[in-house]
Amino acid sequence: MLNKYPLWKYLLVLAVLAIGLLYAAPNLYAPDPALQITGESSAQIIDERTLSRVTGALEEAGIEHFGEVIDPGGRNALVRLGDAEQQLIAQARVQRALGDGFIVALNLAPTTPEWLSDLGGQPMKLGLDLSGGVHFKLEVDVDAAMERRQEFYETAIRRALRDERIRGIVGREGDLSVTARLRSEEDRESARTLIADNHPELLLERGGEGESWTITASMTEQMRTEIANYAVSQNLTTLRNRVNELGVSEPLVQRQGQSRIVVELPGIQDTAEAKRILGTVANLEFRLVANLDAPESEKQRFEYRSEDRAGSFEWLERDIIITGERVANAQASFDENGRPNVQISLDGEGGTLMSRATRNNVKRRMGVLFIERKFRTRYELQEDGSEKAVQIPYDERKLLTAPVIQSALGAQFQITGLDSPLEASELALMLRAGALAAPISFVEERTVGPSLGAENIRLGVKSVQFGLALVVLFMILYYRVFGVIAVVALAANLILLVAFMSLIGATLTLPGIAGIVLTVGMAVDANVLIFSRIREELRDGRSPQMAIHSGYDAALSTILDANITTLIVAVILYAVGTGPVKGFAVTLSVGIVTSMFTAIVGTRALVNLYYGGRKVRTLSIGGV
Repeated sequence: MLNKYPLWKYLLVLAVLAIGLLYAAPNLYAPDPALQITGESSAQIIDERTLSRVTGALEEAGIEHFGEVIDPGGRNALVRLGDAEQQLIAQARVQRALGDGFIVALNLAPTTPEWLSDLGGQPMKLGLDLSGGVHFKLEVDVDAAMERRQEFYETAIRRALRDERIRGIVGREGDLSVTARLRSEEDRESARTLIADNHPELLLERGGEGESWTITASMTEQMRTEIANYAVSQNLTTLRNRVNELGVSEPLVQRQGQSRIVVELPGIQDTAEAKRILGTVANLEFRLVANLDAPESEKQRFEYRSEDRAGSFEWLERDIIITGERVANAQASFDENGRPNVQISLDGEGGTLMSRATRNNVKRRMGVLFIERKFRTRYELQEDGSEKAVQIPYDERKLLTAPVIQSALGAQFQITGLDSPLEASELALMLRAGALAAPISFVEERTVGPSLGAENIRLGVKSVQFGLALVVLFMILYYRVFGVIAVVALAANLILLVAFMSLIGATLTLPGIAGIVLTVGMAVDANVLIFSRIREELRDGRSPQMAIHSGYDAALSTILDANITTLIVAVILYAVGTGPVKGFAVTLSVGIVTSMFTAIVGTRALVNLYYGGRKVRTLSIGGV
């Protein structure tokens, strides 16, 4: 038995190792700290004039920068910095120079050579506990959720009174209640009965005398608490959907306290896009265009959002047909004239309400109102003479379009009048991910860099180094030449592991490093089984070549059983685990596959190269 591989097997091992080296190489290039500048609106263009304001602010502050670049579409600009410690200072200076209307986000700019990127090579993403990623803390505006519910009751009560031909004036009060002012006591009692039947959850209080009879509908304390909890829970679900749209691996989206949500996006590069996608309220309201002779108490004036119709406005009815919360699906598309639009699909109740409203209003116009939470920056002077930036939130409501209703609409229709395909795509993404039940504001934002994860990185790398050094020492001393072969295969295993994780875009966390340490031990464990079996064959009087052949064959089933069992456990961990547990499971799964290849095929190829094809009297395997 000569233990000789055919040529194609040697070439296969070399090809796998070469590919592994190629795709593991990008991890040698550390990213640069950078600032990314993006317009709040997707239609806003970043030009050289904007970039010169950015570089001027950095030069005035004495912050080293280089590699300024604007992407081909003009949507964002990237400025690399010389020192990661100056990122926060640079962000504050640039944001002050640009003012509102721009998002200045912290980023890590890749330094992978272009030729390597063109081949698909990208560095492995690191989790927040190591290096890289962005952390957001969001505040849910529960007061806005209360006001939205109050507005809903106002519209519903007004519509119910109108349908029953009960004349009166319905308006909102400051204590989140709705008051209907009627002309007679009889009308008040009829209104009370009607409201109680339609909304039994409300507290009703009679009032007034003479010519003014009132009925006031208020929300109970329990109901207000439920609305606040619903707003936070619904926003939590919506943010998870939006994070999924961003394609982030191993994100963390969880509630903190009564009204705050923490979002962690490890490994993400485009932090400005993430901030805009997460923070945009992007809700819609569908209302009929008001008649010209309607009193101002029943209509509101809104300007168009489109740049082509800037300055134009429409009067819309105060009554809302449906909101964006009834949107089940949304897809960006083009109409027959090539103009961008959004194809809308409503849920069952939304389709019913839309059909009921449009069936009786054919040939009237319906406005699509776009609601977006924005912020104005105000700088307040502090006692120490410094200035603090304060974000003042406000809701911007603008009209997207107001087309004529040609026929009764159902659960599916389209929104037209958008400026660009990019705007259509962004609006569809927002609606598809779900409308926020209440506006949110960013109360904390940070990018976790090497300084914050330095201790974890140092300890993680040290654990791998110590484990690897002890394994190498043991294998060489105990198994001689075979030990050296196992060490070479172990190095190849680590290269393949890093390469594969880089290719699939996996995020390496601290538990992931623990998975690598475990993989190192498991990879050597397979070689220990093989080498021990070869020793037994030699003790039984087999020739060296026969001992090699029998040792590999006999140990194969044991190795497969042990590794497949561990692989099943890793798959289960990935399926039921979250966050760091998934990171450990991914690293362990990949490590099992690569270690089986290097421990069985790789070491056999090296042993065959060294001993195969010739007559051998002894084997340098120790212990015999």
